[in-house]
Amino acid sequence: MLLTMSTIELMDQSEELAKSIGQSDVFIQYIHAKKALENDQPAQKLIVEFTEMKERHEEVQRFGRYHPDYDTVSTEIRQLKRKVDVTESVKEFKAAERELEMLLNEVSELIAHSISKTIKVPTGNPYFDQMSCSGGCGSGGGCSCG
Repeated sequence: MLLTMSTIELMDQSEELAKSIGQSDVFIQYIHAKKALENDQPAQKLIVEFTEMKERHEEVQRFGRYHPDYDTVSTEIRQLKRKVDVTESVKEFKAAERELEMLLNEVSELIAHSISKTIKVPTGNPYFDQMSCSGGCGSGGGCSCG
């Protein structure tokens, strides 16, 4: 890539934008929620338990209903996921994560559409992303269970 003055200027402005997002209330709330979740030992124990159960569930899924533990494991994973999902620190983290993702999606959309209204931008909604983009965005996430 040829570094021109306009490219360097764009990179500097990108760093400023990133810094602004990093200082935003939305990002600060996300960091607080993440730390609270990391420090919540009962929640961490549930997450580890859920991760192990997911592995067991994937093994059972290979054989489907024909696996002797299919019903038991399927029920246990749903119950454990519900337990994780209703844990306060998990709920707060997921809410903060969604807020940050929405902010980042809005910023991406503003930038893209300021260049051209025809630029397709991942929205964070897999249904619309598959319709409007090739492949969607795959947001990842720390504690996304499921």
